[in-house]
Amino acid sequence: MPFHDITGHERPIASIKAALSHGRLAHAYLFHGEAHIGKALTAMRLAQALNCERPYPADDQDSCGLCRSCVQILARTHPDFVVIEPDQELAVPQIKIEQVRDLEQQFIYRPLMGERKICLIDDADRLTIGAANALLKTLEEPPGHGLFILISSRPQALPITIRSRCQSLRFSPPAHTQIEAALILKRELPPSDTHFLTLFTEGRIGEALTLDLEALRARQRECLDLVAPATLTSITNILTSAESLAKADRGVEVLTWLRRWIRDLVIVLVGGDREYLLHLDQMEQLHRYAQQADVGSLLDLLNEIERTEQQATRHLNVHMALETILLRLRDALGLAQTGAPA
Repeated sequence: MPFHDITGHERPIASIKAALSHGRLAHAYLFHGEAHIGKALTAMRLAQALNCERPYPADDQDSCGLCRSCVQILARTHPDFVVIEPDQELAVPQIKIEQVRDLEQQFIYRPLMGERKICLIDDADRLTIGAANALLKTLEEPPGHGLFILISSRPQALPITIRSRCQSLRFSPPAHTQIEAALILKRELPPSDTHFLTLFTEGRIGEALTLDLEALRARQRECLDLVAPATLTSITNILTSAESLAKADRGVEVLTWLRRWIRDLVIVLVGGDREYLLHLDQMEQLHRYAQQADVGSLLDLLNEIERTEQQATRHLNVHMALETILLRLRDALGLAQTGAPA
């Protein structure tokens, strides 16, 4: 599919098209921005535009998305298109020096079908030191027929020497209205579900288009059961739920859901815009809690949850943290003294 099929990213796409039209394409690009918002898809479309067998007019550089070359690039079988990704079999996925060495060997030779050989390096910030140094040598003396597109959601983790040899294009999450429109068109979902997916993914359209909505709604219902009066008014239920979730290794996931639910409650308490509510279909419950909740305590609890999420990979006792947060939420909602909200 051509550039116009991409949701958002008008500015970087316009820059790419202008470079194509005037023959001023850089030898290396760094596409950076949040994860799953369309950086790699745009890189794929650029590769298709360069090799399309039925290219668009010079004033609107694009691809047909249907010719042999376009289909091969999408399937990653085109002889002049190489994708490098972190080795997922490693405990910490990385791009190893051997992968870059193989790339160097391939780029010695001229393209077989098109005018350029194109290399897409996804999660480029995962390059090992050795791999980064090897890539740097190639970027310092790039082959005239080569194009390198580095993709990263953590550009600051890349060596400055590599960043300085790439033309940088920043990608920002598409507007919520753009994402919701794309979900209605491509997934044929009702507005309530498109709103939910858009807010849950925080603008990461790649996730919004592929997430299992039914499974996600099931997770949401579990969180709502956790913050229901029947759970929070009983210390026994709180301790039992926390233990069960911790044993299932779902403590951190549940903390994230709790953070989102508490944030929604704070928005209701301060009279914020309902369009930012993830749990928009739970307004009745949110309003009931808002009648006796303490906004200061909720804000403190949000900060505590964020700190806990950040420390979750440092041998934190998630079980105990979840217990503590649920008990503090009970107090912040005024349930310890008064019981269930009226």
